[in-house]
Amino acid sequence: MAPQFRRCLLPTLQIEPARHRNSDVFCIRFDRNAAIEKALRTIPGARWSASMSTWYVPQTDEIIRHVHTKIGPLAVIQRLAPDEQEQEGANDNITPIVQTNPFDHRVVTRFHEWLASKRYSPNTIKTYTEALISFLRFVHPKPLSDVNETDIIRFNIDHILANRLSASYQNQVVNALKLALRTVENKQLHPELIIRPKRAKTLPNVLSKQEVKALLDSPPNLKHKAMLSLLYACGLRSGELINMRITDVHSDRMVMKVVQAKGKKDRMVPISEKILSMLRSYFKQYRPEVFLFEGQERGTPYSAKSLQSVLKQALTKTKNTKPVTLHWLRHSYATHLLESGTDLRYIQELLGHKSSTTTEIYTHVSAKNLAAIRSPFDDL
Repeated sequence: MAPQFRRCLLPTLQIEPARHRNSDVFCIRFDRNAAIEKALRTIPGARWSASMSTWYVPQTDEIIRHVHTKIGPLAVIQRLAPDEQEQEGANDNITPIVQTNPFDHRVVTRFHEWLASKRYSPNTIKTYTEALISFLRFVHPKPLSDVNETDIIRFNIDHILANRLSASYQNQVVNALKLALRTVENKQLHPELIIRPKRAKTLPNVLSKQEVKALLDSPPNLKHKAMLSLLYACGLRSGELINMRITDVHSDRMVMKVVQAKGKKDRMVPISEKILSMLRSYFKQYRPEVFLFEGQERGTPYSAKSLQSVLKQALTKTKNTKPVTLHWLRHSYATHLLESGTDLRYIQELLGHKSSTTTEIYTHVSAKNLAAIRSPFDDL
């Protein structure tokens, strides 16, 4: 099971020396992967070669360090060993490989299996296992069983801070390592010795009602219009929308059931006659079978990437240059409810927030609340 798990955990990326346009380069070969391609574009000198049908980078030690830093958490990096290719009797059909990022995969396997058995979300499993892999590569050859607080502090300084990685990622790494040590090695860290970054206090981004209306009116495609409208009308997360099934809409009761959302919680949200009428028109035209919004194949959910593309097209049509994301519609829904006088406790239930503190953040961006405050300047 372990080898099979290693293949599905991370894709493989191969580094091969070559000559291209009279220069020494490293060819970077991997199965198509959007995350790896995005990371490659941040590496100085990384280019796509149509003639070689592969990415390539300048053949320098500094560039290789960039590759390991940027792509190490995303793939198992393998490097061709030219010296071994020339060994007598070598099989021409077998490419000799040197593993360039060694660590104990068995530890990662056990941690991954524990997270899966506890039914952590796929995103959390991916984030935590990748954080553990990045740390194990950093401390190699020290095994996880010998890791202490000093190693984590050194990782924070020499890897996270040195590469200007985010404070939220730093917190995720600490959480992942504490959990991995407790579950895999039965070892507790001393939390008071681990320095955590101070969490930034950011306010949600909100669109005005006029901006929301222009955005929702822009798609000529009824399906696209219905998806964006439902995100705003019910304050849904994008993942909740694409996982919504036809059976989750209860038109007779004018409610919609959001099943196993964030935190594995169900909740009910009201739907108006206006949005129901739009959904009925959409249903008659598209006839989905399982999911409310299906992809190109019947019975499969609409993809998150395609949904983001729908928003991008709508923003282009409205000439809105703000860096709007799908989650802005959820923030706008909550803020507009608050401005219309809806009790904060009800908004908390509608959004599925565990704590009222999370919902209270919308009081800081409510234009109605801010406009009611009179500046002492006006009394001068």
